[in-house]
Amino acid sequence: MIKRVLGSVVVLACGLGLAGCGGQSDDADQASGDTTGPAPINLIFGTGGTSGTYYPLGGALKPVFEESPLIDNVQVVATGASVQNINNIMDGTNQIAVVMSDVAYDAVHGNNQFAGRPARIDALAGMFPNVVQIVAMDGSNIDSVADMAGKRVGVGKVGSGVEASAKKLLGAAGLSYDDLAQVSHTGYADSVTAMGNGNLDVAFFTSAVPNSAITGLFQNNDAHFVNVADATEDKLLADYPYYEHYDIPAHAPERYDLDTAVHTVAIRNLLIVPASMNEDVAHDLAKRFAGYIESDAVSIGALKTVSPDQLDQNLVLPVHPGARRFYDEGKSDQSAGQTGGQANGQNDDQNGEDTSQAQ
Repeated sequence: MIKRVLGSVVVLACGLGLAGCGGQSDDADQASGDTTGPAPINLIFGTGGTSGTYYPLGGALKPVFEESPLIDNVQVVATGASVQNINNIMDGTNQIAVVMSDVAYDAVHGNNQFAGRPARIDALAGMFPNVVQIVAMDGSNIDSVADMAGKRVGVGKVGSGVEASAKKLLGAAGLSYDDLAQVSHTGYADSVTAMGNGNLDVAFFTSAVPNSAITGLFQNNDAHFVNVADATEDKLLADYPYYEHYDIPAHAPERYDLDTAVHTVAIRNLLIVPASMNEDVAHDLAKRFAGYIESDAVSIGALKTVSPDQLDQNLVLPVHPGARRFYDEGKSDQSAGQTGGQANGQNDDQNGEDTSQAQ
């Protein structure tokens, strides 16, 4: 009973932003009679819109994280995605979230929406890339980002990672919202509806490939992808370190089955937590996420593309110390295994040589 009451106090403190998301102090553990680690906590998992990839990803990871003895419950919530997720972690509303690297980079450096209030967030793991997918209606005369001048453009929900990406691409092409005929802050589903009704010329979709909303649009309307290339791409890659080249291949049924490849850019997704999260909790979450990625139970297509040995590599955020401990343990084990294997191999060689000499 005492442990359950203390667990409730932990959750309340997290909700008020007093304890980040990292469990309680050693005093709380001692008060519960448990000095082996933090009391089990609840996590509110910030994802994205229900029609995107983030929300079902949260649903898939919920039971994985709830297997941890350090976690009582994981509540998966739909949000406006990256920017809102980071704001929610900063004020203690969320304790774990999925975000795009560009927004995370801005957050820790106090740029753009986070000017004057840099976020104290860490990466639990790097994940699959979010691909900038720009779709225009046939007949709109839009074949490049620069062609969006004077057009009706869907830029994603206010404060979303989609909008943050849209602003950067427009800027790389020398455009701002003032150069557009109409700016619509629509999510994926609403953008598709508006395009089908003739109320939008083009829209940004920044997500895993394929995006079900885009698939539906192509099935019912004449539309095409807009390439991100030439001077726009060069400036984008030069100005922002978190973008990378990405090609959506042609003749790939699982990726729209296009006749011609699309050249665009991508941004890696991150699983983030507050820097204040308890190290043992972060360690166990990272361990369970890595175990899930390597299992046959992965139900989200985008997660099947994640390489287990890249979870802590080339990230724009610091890796949480608890997660870092887990990744370093894995590398130590791998190194030890390789050393052992080499030693065994040498022994085998020596045994072979000895046998040969004996013969």
